[in-house]
Amino acid sequence: MSSATSSSSLPSGLAVLTTFPDVLFIPEFVFGGLVWILVASSRVPEAMLQGWVMFVSVFCFVMSTSLLCLYICGVHGGSSSWVTLDAICQGTAALFYLSAAVLEAVYTYGIGLIVSPLIMTIYQENIAAVVFAFLATLMYVIHEVFSLLRWKSS
Repeated sequence: MSSATSSSSLPSGLAVLTTFPDVLFIPEFVFGGLVWILVASSRVPEAMLQGWVMFVSVFCFVMSTSLLCLYICGVHGGSSSWVTLDAICQGTAALFYLSAAVLEAVYTYGIGLIVSPLIMTIYQENIAAVVFAFLATLMYVIHEVFSLLRWKSS
């Protein structure tokens, strides 16, 4: 795998899946998809908190899928403006996921204070959603750091 600091342009074709940090699209999809599934499958007593988490997971999933498809198709053509767009998108996703993960953690903590068998199932699903939201945040932050390094060297 090549380093982001040694290559100042975005890869195209299937090379996107073999270069760092672009290979991070895969765990971003996996962790973001798991957050999406877990939040969608749980009962929602607090619609506003859960709604933001759903918005973030769906938005970031669609944004990452769009970027990945555009990179694989080679639409960027080696333009440095795409490197800037990549850094902006990864930074936005990292901030969104951080806010969603913190809100989900606060909500889950509140559920944990109530003890009942029905609440316990919701609580366990939300604990998993919190873990995967923070893992997705970590992937987006790492991707953002290396996207900024690539942007700086372009």
